[in-house]
Amino acid sequence: MTAASPWWTPHVHADRRPRLMLRNGLTAALRDWFARNDFIEVETAALQVSPGNEAHLAAFATEAVGSDGIRSPLYLHTSPEFACKKLLAAGEQRIFSLGPVYRNRERGPLHHSEFTMLEWYRVGETYESLMRDCAALLALAATRAGAARFSFRGRDCDPFAEPERLTVADAFSRHAGIDLLATVAVDGGTDRDALHAALIQAGLRTAPDDSWADLFSRVMVEKIEPLLGQGRATILCEYPVAEAALARPGPGDPRVAERFELYCCGVELANGFGELTDAAEQRRRFIIEMDEKERVYGERYPLDEDFLAALAIMPQASGVALGFDRLVMLATGAHKIEDVIWTPVAAS
Repeated sequence: MTAASPWWTPHVHADRRPRLMLRNGLTAALRDWFARNDFIEVETAALQVSPGNEAHLAAFATEAVGSDGIRSPLYLHTSPEFACKKLLAAGEQRIFSLGPVYRNRERGPLHHSEFTMLEWYRVGETYESLMRDCAALLALAATRAGAARFSFRGRDCDPFAEPERLTVADAFSRHAGIDLLATVAVDGGTDRDALHAALIQAGLRTAPDDSWADLFSRVMVEKIEPLLGQGRATILCEYPVAEAALARPGPGDPRVAERFELYCCGVELANGFGELTDAAEQRRRFIIEMDEKERVYGERYPLDEDFLAALAIMPQASGVALGFDRLVMLATGAHKIEDVIWTPVAAS
């Protein structure tokens, strides 16, 4: 079988170029939208002492070598989040970042090891304001691309329609017949055995060593995510506290947090939070995440003590990260993420 021509082959590039040019147009349109809404663009360092402390995120590790020959471990960031929050602590009010981030062990039609993340923050505003931002950016992307609808793998979505809002608990009930919050305690603790029994009742496969988080993810991936964002976008909100390590608890129910995700055509586009600003609680959650990472992958990442110190003086804020390449995919009708990246990373 003949190997596929690389992306830089002239005829392949000619096929890709219209989508890449639309990517450039969308980049300009987004920057204009943020400027008109009083945001400042910030550039954050890619090299960080910690790449983030979520159990299932894998980072690229490197090291700095000083003039004295001493070597210090560093990582390519998986998100500009820690740096952006330090800027909020410093006094910035509305900021956005549009640039590359890096995640290891991620490659596929919707994943690339280096991709572009759009992340923005509003100080003193609720995460509902970010939901409205997301709806506005969907319409902006569609307008710039001249697309009446988004489509992906047989699913379509009207990017101009008001997004549906659906709580995670309602999604579990609607699509899997599971009472999720019956397995979550008032203090945020989770009942693994109760959720395991619910999955068995729903006819889903399980494994003896599945944690509550594993079971939650299986329902999401197999029963819920493929059905979201069909016809119109879906904003999936009110995640259990155990699935929202960087979000503050919701005001109405301590079992859930101020976290939402935006879906179109079954594709996750954005992940937003009412930001947690309790440094001690954040440290506790990070340690839990790293304990789980060590259990599953046999490794853990250091905590960014500088970030935790900044968090203690950071004002109340909301923030969201959006996968820019995925948005371009949907707006241009691309079939895989590499179709909208100018210079894809060589596959190993």
